Amino acid sequence: MFIDTHSHIDFEDFQDNFDELLQKCKDAGVEKIVIPGVEPDGYGKIISLIEKYDNLYGAIGIHPSEAKKMNDETFELIRKLAVHEKVVAIGEVGLDYYWDKSFCDLQKEVFKKQIELAIELKKPLLIHDREAHKDTYDLLVSYDLSDVPVIMHCFSGSPEFALECVKKGFYIAFGGVVTFKNAIKPKETAKVVPLEKIVLETDAPYLTPHPFRGKLNAPYYIPLVAKEIASLKGITQEEVARVTTSNANQLFSF
Repeated sequence: MFIDTHSHIDFEDFQDNFDELLQKCKDAGVEKIVIPGVEPDGYGKIISLIEKYDNLYGAIGIHPSEAKKMNDETFELIRKLAVHEKVVAIGEVGLDYYWDKSFCDLQKEVFKKQIELAIELKKPLLIHDREAHKDTYDLLVSYDLSDVPVIMHCFSGSPEFALECVKKGFYIAFGGVVTFKNAIKPKETAKVVPLEKIVLETDAPYLTPHPFRGKLNAPYYIPLVAKEIASLKGITQEEVARVTTSNANQLFSF
């Protein structure tokens, strides 16, 4: 069985035949899916889905690219929704210097507030880090996160950086990118990160695994990610499924 720890199946891409999508996920052995929040307008849909379907869970947070939408009212909404029994994490939150570096300081302030909320509620953090490795890491390790599991979503750093994160107890999330033929760094990272610190994700509808690149990504492609990690580590796909599922069950308290 598998757990997709990061999948945006609340997006419009999936609204047609949603029950069929979930059946395909079940058939592929995907037993649980975590839907991360991106911005306030999407929170209602996430709550609706997790209340309707037993195997869906949510995370609530503001994506760094949406940091300008954070205000006192929004933060109180995040706090209110974050205590929902099926909201299992704060996320996705972090820093993104790829698209726009004009408001990095604001991103940091919004990130800090959400880290502090995760500490207050003792909920895991789903971390978005794009071209902001040092600042993301430095902010995280400046807090006592002993009661807060940290998941480095869609990890894009070096193998060395991954191991530094692992030393701090963070989990490394691998998705479709690790299956890309030219993804040398992600493959090397998957080799060196202990399986006990790996979780699986799709980031659907993005980053569809090989050989389906160019098509809509979905949680039922998770086995392709597990298969690649198994090949890289010289172990069975079943072992990857067993350990990564155990990791996710533990850190999200499923």
